[in-house]
Amino acid sequence: MKRLAPLLALCLLSLPAAAADRLTVLLDWAVNPDHAALFAAQSQGYFAAQGLEVELIAPSDPNDPPKLVAAGKADLAVTYQPQLVLLVEEGLPLRRVATLVDTPLNSLAVLADGPVKTIADLKGRKIGYSVAGFEDALLQAMLKSAGLAPSDVTLINVNFALATALASGQVDGVIGAFRNFEIPEMRLLGKPARIFAVEDHGVPAYDELVVVAAADKAGDPRIARFNAALEAGVSYTLNHPDAAWAAFVKDHPELNDDLNREAWGLTLPRLAASPAALDPGRFARIAAFLKEAGLIARAGDAGDYAAPPR
Repeated sequence: MKRLAPLLALCLLSLPAAAADRLTVLLDWAVNPDHAALFAAQSQGYFAAQGLEVELIAPSDPNDPPKLVAAGKADLAVTYQPQLVLLVEEGLPLRRVATLVDTPLNSLAVLADGPVKTIADLKGRKIGYSVAGFEDALLQAMLKSAGLAPSDVTLINVNFALATALASGQVDGVIGAFRNFEIPEMRLLGKPARIFAVEDHGVPAYDELVVVAAADKAGDPRIARFNAALEAGVSYTLNHPDAAWAAFVKDHPELNDDLNREAWGLTLPRLAASPAALDPGRFARIAAFLKEAGLIARAGDAGDYAAPPR
């Protein structure tokens, strides 16, 4: 037996390490500071410590990730809480399993030194937008809070050039301006913006960015480990913002500019400290809002859109 011991030890050392469980995560857009916790969890080895090999992929079409997850072509996707409700209404079998950013980022923006001081001042003016549907609902609710109707303004599709359309005077305001991106972009363009936060003007608070899985895969045990690593990534980012930023731009040097640096600082306070935590009331309220806006026929409860926390 003593003679066999060294041979046994040698055999054990020669065995390959246990393979990590793979997870494919499709982002909602190009890599940006909204994804800080994901990339911190990756760069600091928190996913690896949970026995996960996580691939983070930016989509060629931002509309595709939830659909690919629903079709079983990827494990997880980043999307928006209101968008998730709309997709479930369309019949996609998806469930929220984590949250990245737990406050709205959306806003209605105007020029800080312009004539619009209140939402009521938008009467008779032009408002730019990028995406019809949810942004229309946001704008209508905000106008209603100031006693205005949709017919009191003229809508202009400026595609995704919200900041430049507002800065150039093409429009008097824009809906869909993210507080952590378009607003600092406006300042860098030399045209500081005044914002009206959606949740201050008739829109229920919601989670801006969530992670979704296919409904029949929402109980996958890998998700609990993913969330544990993600929470560690949030903690690291909040406790060491400069080091987290340095690691982020080391892997993505194209983002090492003034805009993304400022966006990073504005985004960190909005990261969900407990990504797995679920607020059922938020789903119920945003679903009721979307139903009232005529975007869905039935407002479900949280169980229709989110899996129990893991």
